[in-house]
Amino acid sequence: MNYFSSSFKLGILGGGQLGKMMLYDTRKYDIQTNVIDPNPEAPSKFACNFFEQGDLMDYETVLQFGRKVDVLTFEIEGVNIEALEQLEKEGKKVYPQAAVLRKIQDKGVQKQFYSEHHIPTSPFTVYQEKDDLTEALVRKEWEYPFVWKSCTGGYDGNGVSIIRSEEDLIPVPDVPCIAEKMIPFKNELAVIVARNPVGEVKTYPVVEMEFHPEANQVEYVICPARIDSAVAKKARELAVKVSEAFEHVGLLAVEMFQTQDDKVLVNEVAPRPHNSGHYSIEASYTNQFEQHIRAILDLPLGDTESKVGGVMVNLVGDESHEGQVKYQNIEKIMKMPGVTPHIYGKKQTRPFRKMGHVTIVHRDINKARKIAEDVKKEIKVISR
Repeated sequence: MNYFSSSFKLGILGGGQLGKMMLYDTRKYDIQTNVIDPNPEAPSKFACNFFEQGDLMDYETVLQFGRKVDVLTFEIEGVNIEALEQLEKEGKKVYPQAAVLRKIQDKGVQKQFYSEHHIPTSPFTVYQEKDDLTEALVRKEWEYPFVWKSCTGGYDGNGVSIIRSEEDLIPVPDVPCIAEKMIPFKNELAVIVARNPVGEVKTYPVVEMEFHPEANQVEYVICPARIDSAVAKKARELAVKVSEAFEHVGLLAVEMFQTQDDKVLVNEVAPRPHNSGHYSIEASYTNQFEQHIRAILDLPLGDTESKVGGVMVNLVGDESHEGQVKYQNIEKIMKMPGVTPHIYGKKQTRPFRKMGHVTIVHRDINKARKIAEDVKKEIKVISR
């Protein structure tokens, strides 16, 4: 099929920052794009060929949008799966496939999938309601502390709590959830796997993720991860095993724990471009967004290796500011070597909202990490 400078249309469900960054590459290749998002001022609106406002969880909305395009993808998991399944029955190419999203959208189903496929993950139990978990605690089936996760609807640290005592369980909502054993880990790692319909598979180098202690959000992503080469090899091989089990088309971001004794466990996955791959825009031969497009259009996959070391810093809303956004001291960070800011186009800031990111590239990853710290200290996302 001729995708370039033609009447071919790629549909994207979701118009947030991931969609916006995907559109950098559809523009590069002159591929027509249709985007739908509930927000009339979504970041992707200004870069696509056709924008539509609509509810991504509404069956009829997603169905009608999907019928207007040739290939359909998504940049967020919160979409109507039944509509995707119907589109596939009608012969529409939906990538990643509806069956993949169904296994991933519910974290309880996702964890059980790992057990069934002998994929190492932390011990867990799924509960349909809060009372079931409370009863399990009374029966001493769980010891404090443990991790509580909502089965659906969680993102950027929302829907995840560390339960250290009975009191911590009080504010937790009464929804289907997972109790998960806390793993004493050395590092949180991630590997992005790209896979196209003919089964070509490539992995990106292992990245190391440093988290904000309060917001439970990634603060720094470091590539390459500062880990032993044997652990890196193990992580990439495990990511391929996970990819083969899901048989996805497109990108799969596999988040992992490196334990104290250097085992690698899968935490969770995302079937789309991912925060842990943003560094690739500046640091890789083929960035993750271009790779996703190559994969879903069954084009040859690009080189995943890095040209240079890269560190990504998330720009999130200051915890004491809400309202019209202002990026304080952005000129100062732009004077620093190897620094590239990405502003997502969200007009309103609020505490810990992802508003952009900054990539720092340097041949020496430790120097890049030091500059990243300087960036973090200098720039503030505040309100006017």
